[in-house]
Amino acid sequence: MQEKPLINKRYQLQRFPGKGGWTYALIPEIPMEKRFPFGWMRVRGKIDGFELNNYKLMPDGSGHLFLPVKAAIRKQIKKEAGDWVKIVLFEDKRPQTIPSEILDCLKEVPLALQRFNELPDWEKKSYIDNILDAKKPETKANRIVKMIGDLSY
Repeated sequence: MQEKPLINKRYQLQRFPGKGGWTYALIPEIPMEKRFPFGWMRVRGKIDGFELNNYKLMPDGSGHLFLPVKAAIRKQIKKEAGDWVKIVLFEDKRPQTIPSEILDCLKEVPLALQRFNELPDWEKKSYIDNILDAKKPETKANRIVKMIGDLSY
């Protein structure tokens, strides 16, 4: 049986005002549920054919969710605020995987690994996403060290 998407339609990209404002697609059809940490919902799917994996819908403050569309994605799909995009999303219920570079570091500090394994999935994902979002290797290393420090005390 084929999985039914949460959404499969066209949306207009919008932009939060001000310097550094995000470009996003408001997704009002998906209700924000309390079961999601911080109101986030993990999804996978496509935006104009561009594959989205391990992506988050985020709350907009009014009870709706939005899909942030990073500059790298907009560049690939050649779209900006005001343009229309086709979005197909599925809830991503796959278990969180720990990249080997992070797991190897955690194994060096058994208490940190034990505490990491006791965390709820959303908190593990938060740590992992924070590390993987680093643009520079030294920032990534510093974030791993901070995570291990946080979990060791």
